[in-house]
Amino acid sequence: MLSRIITILLLFVSLQTNGQMALAIDSIKAGLAETKTPQERATMLDILARTYMNVNLEEAEKYGQELISVAEESRDRKLMVFAYQSNGLRCTYFSGQQEYSKRSIDYYQKGLDIARDNKMDTAIGGLLLRMADAELLIPDKEKALSYANEGFSLISTLNHDSLRMEAHITYGTVYLARKEKIMALRHYLNAMRIADEVKAKGKEGEARKAEMQRKCYMNLSNFYSNIEAYDRALDYAAMGYATLDKLTSRNVPYQRIVDINNMGGLFAAKKNTALAMSHFRRSIEMADSLDFSNLKIPGYASLLNQYLRNDQPAEALKFMLSDEGKDLSRFLREFGLTSIVDQAFAVIYTNTGQIDSAGYYFERARPYFVNSSSTGNQINFYSQLADYYKKKGDNKNAIEYFLKVKNMSEAIGELELMRLAAQHLDTVYRRSGNFEQAMYYNGLYHQYKDSLDRLGREKELAQVEANDEQQRLIRLENERLEAKRKRYNIQYLAITIGIAGIFVLMVMMGMFKVSATTIKLVGFFAFLMVFEFIFLIFKKNIASITNGEPWKDLLFMIALAALLLPLHHWLEHKVIHYLTSHNRLTATGEGLLARIKRKK
Repeated sequence: MLSRIITILLLFVSLQTNGQMALAIDSIKAGLAETKTPQERATMLDILARTYMNVNLEEAEKYGQELISVAEESRDRKLMVFAYQSNGLRCTYFSGQQEYSKRSIDYYQKGLDIARDNKMDTAIGGLLLRMADAELLIPDKEKALSYANEGFSLISTLNHDSLRMEAHITYGTVYLARKEKIMALRHYLNAMRIADEVKAKGKEGEARKAEMQRKCYMNLSNFYSNIEAYDRALDYAAMGYATLDKLTSRNVPYQRIVDINNMGGLFAAKKNTALAMSHFRRSIEMADSLDFSNLKIPGYASLLNQYLRNDQPAEALKFMLSDEGKDLSRFLREFGLTSIVDQAFAVIYTNTGQIDSAGYYFERARPYFVNSSSTGNQINFYSQLADYYKKKGDNKNAIEYFLKVKNMSEAIGELELMRLAAQHLDTVYRRSGNFEQAMYYNGLYHQYKDSLDRLGREKELAQVEANDEQQRLIRLENERLEAKRKRYNIQYLAITIGIAGIFVLMVMMGMFKVSATTIKLVGFFAFLMVFEFIFLIFKKNIASITNGEPWKDLLFMIALAALLLPLHHWLEHKVIHYLTSHNRLTATGEGLLARIKRKK
């Protein structure tokens, strides 16, 4: 299946409309011209450089370097770290290319060196997490885990909720890449717990909390997709989509488009072609409604890959020759990714049986994938090229490239690709008459297949364990809430007993010769406690009605005060007046004392 998928790694970060993109850039440039401090200039250059990553890579590079110059000249260490981190992040947008992956790590390392030299713990922690993410794109899982460990050990000493959450997410992503799924889930759920427990104060606080929760939901969605629990993955994707209603950033309408396309990908993985295609089409229509032609590209790429997944190369070719396919090709060429367009045509022509045309496009695409592409993209391309040679009947070249796929897949631990390569090598060696090698790879194929069967059972087990882990955490949370409820009930009971005790004391004071001032003082505090306790109980129980909205709480408390305050004053006056009259109650007290003395 991988040999039919065209991997297009594009990240839309500064989401603007196509018409608005120019306006946005002009606006940013105008803001840049008005800046007065290095900090202000650096902020505008950061936005400008990352925005241009979706428009013009040369301009993005120019502004990225200017950002570094401004920071270096300022000699502000915090600003210097910011500049290098910004450039590192910018380069990750094209992590499918070796050059950008390497440059991203180099920028992060420079920022990290500055932060370490100046003991900037928060910056160090954040950059270590970035380094871990960047190493996963290589991929170097051991280095990624090392950076995650170092970052987590530092961040755990800091009082920084969002950074602690990011540390758990990074851990989860690293463990997921290492196939340690339960460890990954635990860290993702820990991140979710931190996000849920953040106190949201005001509209900005709610937006910050929603943004943190969204990151957790999307990572959990990716986790469940990885273990092929697609319904659960879709549940979390939908929850992540819902958080967009609480965000205030201007890119929310455009992020909705990306989310819809991603959900289409989950439906495609679930083999629900109809819903997948409808989501892809919907994302394109949403981009069109916002006059944002660039954001149609992910939808176009998803449609192309869906035709290939469904073994419909003729439909894929028809799509690539349509206006939509031409838009996709134009966009890729503008970013210097013409080789991916050639790759797409090569795969399509291979599967439609047009071998000569396929060979032409493979030769055009080959230099880019051999020299510039990431390991994952190289494996994908070599698999496609080997399939082309196999269908052409060129056994020698087919064997060469299937061996490349097998060896490179072994290096990164991709067992499924190893199995497919061994299966093809068995077939091609048999066809070339080398039965000894065919038998060897047939045995290897069954070995890999057995391992995958075990992994399949482990994946099913992982799904069960993932569910058990979630249920365990839910149970622990319920137990925590129950313990909290019991603790609160004990406190309410203690308060009730305390108030009752004060009233008993006050009544006993009225039975004996105690000064009126003392009774009034005790009575004041007794009634104050009673009515404040009533307020407390009412406020606790109206939370489900008012949802904590200040104006609703205020109206309710005003109404309650209007009712209880006169009652408070009237009842306090009547009771204290009665207790301080020293008539029948005093006589009762004296009679009680007399009876006690007689018994003695």
